[in-house]
Amino acid sequence: MVKNRRRKLSTNISVHQSWTHVPFEHPKTFATLAMDPAKKKEIVDDLDAFRNGKDYYAQIGKAWKRGYLLHGPPGTGKSAMVAAMANHLDYDVFDIELTSVHSNTDLRKLFIETTSKSIIVIEDIDCSLDLTGSRTKKKDAEDDKDKAAKNGKKDTRSKVTLSGLVNFIDGLWSACGGERIIVFTTNHLEKLDPALIRRGRMDKHIEMGYCCAPAFEFLARTYLGVEEHELFATVGALLQEVDMTPADVAENLTPKSADDDADSCLRGLVAALEKTKEDKANGRGMGQHPEEDDWGAVAGQE
Repeated sequence: MVKNRRRKLSTNISVHQSWTHVPFEHPKTFATLAMDPAKKKEIVDDLDAFRNGKDYYAQIGKAWKRGYLLHGPPGTGKSAMVAAMANHLDYDVFDIELTSVHSNTDLRKLFIETTSKSIIVIEDIDCSLDLTGSRTKKKDAEDDKDKAAKNGKKDTRSKVTLSGLVNFIDGLWSACGGERIIVFTTNHLEKLDPALIRRGRMDKHIEMGYCCAPAFEFLARTYLGVEEHELFATVGALLQEVDMTPADVAENLTPKSADDDADSCLRGLVAALEKTKEDKANGRGMGQHPEEDDWGAVAGQE
């Protein structure tokens, strides 16, 4: 019954501070995730150990939960990783939009309403709230409140604090229920308060990096059905010199017409890599990244 149940993707509604859901039907799995095989196995083994660890967690006196921090540039597959984790574990997904949560109390209420066998996700946490360690001055907050009152408007900004979020992850309420995974994603690890991402809260840090040769070869097999090609070595060498996300590599390997084949797609990828290399040499395009995509992921390390 558990295996055949219909899993849910839930998100919070600002007005009622409650969950609404749709069926979770994301197709991404670890079998289709572009990643170094050794790192992929490491993550899968870690997930399996958690899923089968009920007695172990009780033995060591810890709540049966685990935190994962996915960090890296846009386009490296952080959202795809979450989907692969959910499909591997057969868990529901609760996607929290922090800016829609009015207060720490509402955040706690949402957490209590989540179920066991679930993944609780906060994406782009560095953009959600001021959780970077720099606190808003009390006077400034009071001034903003006074301005809203003078204009006859209700202050609808989120009042969730770093302390409230930390308690949500690691406080007494975090032990309600069990078998929950909490995932944060961020493009800017350096912006987050160390108290938020220390081990014990975010137990495993997974860096989602740019495409490497093993990930490219996996994508070539998946998208083009080729195991070997004379251009593999050229692409591998270029990927060591320039940064390209798995999303960009996958896009270049995707046939765009009936005339496209493995040769034309691989030549197009080589041309794109050489142009990126030229732009880098000329100082153009530095620091610019494509939007986040669900094509794949690269390295994961603790």
